[in-house]
Amino acid sequence: MAVPGFILGAFIILLRVSSVANYPNGRVTQSCRGMIPEHGHSPQSVPVHNISVSQNTFRPGDQIEVTLSGQPFKGFLLEARDAEDLSGLPIGSFTLIDSQVSQLLTCEDIQGSAVSHTSASKKTEIKVYWNAPSSAPNHIQFLVTVVEKYKIYWVKIPGPVISQPNVLPFTTPKATIVPLPTLSPVSHLTKSFSASDCGNKKFCIRSPLNCDPEKEAACIFLSFTRDDQSVMVEMSGPSKGYLSFALSHDRWMGDDDAYLCIREDQTVHMQPSRLTGRSHPVMDSTDTLEDMAWRLADGIMQCSFRRNITLPGAKNRFDLNTSYYIFLADGAAIDGRIYKHSQQPLITYEKHDVTDHPKNVGGSHSPLLLKAHGALMFVAWMTTVSIGVLVARFFKPVWSRAFFLGEAVWFQVHRMLMLTTSALTCIAFVMPFIYRGGWSSHAGYHPYLGCIVMTLAILQPLLAAFRPPLHDPRRQMFNWTHWSIGTAARIIAVAAIFLGMDLPGLNLPYPWKTYAMIGFVALHVGTEIVLEIHAYRLSRKVEILDDVRIQILESFTVAEAEGHAFKKAVLAVYVCGNVTFLIIFLSAINHQ
Repeated sequence: MAVPGFILGAFIILLRVSSVANYPNGRVTQSCRGMIPEHGHSPQSVPVHNISVSQNTFRPGDQIEVTLSGQPFKGFLLEARDAEDLSGLPIGSFTLIDSQVSQLLTCEDIQGSAVSHTSASKKTEIKVYWNAPSSAPNHIQFLVTVVEKYKIYWVKIPGPVISQPNVLPFTTPKATIVPLPTLSPVSHLTKSFSASDCGNKKFCIRSPLNCDPEKEAACIFLSFTRDDQSVMVEMSGPSKGYLSFALSHDRWMGDDDAYLCIREDQTVHMQPSRLTGRSHPVMDSTDTLEDMAWRLADGIMQCSFRRNITLPGAKNRFDLNTSYYIFLADGAAIDGRIYKHSQQPLITYEKHDVTDHPKNVGGSHSPLLLKAHGALMFVAWMTTVSIGVLVARFFKPVWSRAFFLGEAVWFQVHRMLMLTTSALTCIAFVMPFIYRGGWSSHAGYHPYLGCIVMTLAILQPLLAAFRPPLHDPRRQMFNWTHWSIGTAARIIAVAAIFLGMDLPGLNLPYPWKTYAMIGFVALHVGTEIVLEIHAYRLSRKVEILDDVRIQILESFTVAEAEGHAFKKAVLAVYVCGNVTFLIIFLSAINHQ
């Protein structure tokens, strides 16, 4: 999603609040005209809430108190309309009595022409004032939509009619409650879906690849079977909430044609929707779906429906005879209300036309660029930089012989590893920006820490290029600065990696990702401690033997020779352990 986990938790809590048109804050101006919540359910038929007014007649400029009351409800949308044309524009404006529970909306460019809730807290009564405009029609009727919870709501409950004085009595309204189509009937599936026809008659997407929903409970399965001018869709997977798929022109959520199978108690209903970004899908009518059926068994949800290949009259539905990226996602649902998918959606590697030749295709929960980003950062900051630090800190006396261009071996190794770290960091740094097309606002602190690490990774070799000579007075300052920047970069990089592992883009398996990272850190810290203790003991031993040493340039005592052999052995063990953890991590990154 750690800070990403906190953000995800806060997001889910926010989504759990039922609302009018999916908005617990009551900002539902998109529902002003029809006053219909986009919940994908049929409204209740018998109202249990009531509208009352302080007077039955009005003159232009009058202010009339309007009261909505009834059993506890969470959301509402109140308007006044011409009683002889209830499908027309809102009439007049409202004034709030209690701004804590109600707020004004601007509907049809008329400021304050509707009132809605401010939160999803339960309420039993709302009072507001309606202001009669100068050009009011003869008869006004108040209408209200009330939401008790996500799938229980009433649309356009009619209130009293108020009239101007000296006009003919209002007799028969042209419209009352707008009838809505009920959910299409569905039937139960009698048996589980099978993957036996995949690649032969069915276009199939499966995770894991080549799994069979008839035999494997964990199989995520989506198939398309063409039948003349329609396509039969089957979807199956382990879910207690919902399963969904979407057709997309790119690998991003937004402007996509989506279909959901949502569990409610012991039933499942199918719902077309459209994705408008990283927000709650907007539910559409089920009129475009036929032959809907479902099955619940042993924690597995299965649903199927038929859809025409082309739907000229449905503006949000894509033609199926075109190539798209296909997304597969699942998540929680309570009372028919869906929440953010539990993991990164499975996305096909390339675009496919599901009406073309049947085939088996796979996908990944983690995009290739993000996998490469994670892998390169792991190699840079858990392998090359760690070995480079150990070499510089403990192997100067071991590899002090001059080598290429007169530089000591330890320095050549150190410099090569650190330049490799900087190069890998630069390459990995740009990959998420290429994938996201810019900055990601959903990655928490990870990208901020990554920018700091990138800056320090560039600054460090630049400073090293201007390193003062060995006996220069500024050399001591350089050494401390070089050490401080390098240490800070390593600490921040480890923190960034820990945060990055929890992001859904990598989809690393839990809890092994955490164990492997802890193993990385413990191995490095443990190796440094062992080498520090060994260096201290060696220095004490050499001091004791110093009086009897043969003073020949670059000669070694037995203690020094044994010490160098020990360091080499420790480094060999460290490199082997480091590479082992690296392989584990790379395997985890590439597990799907």
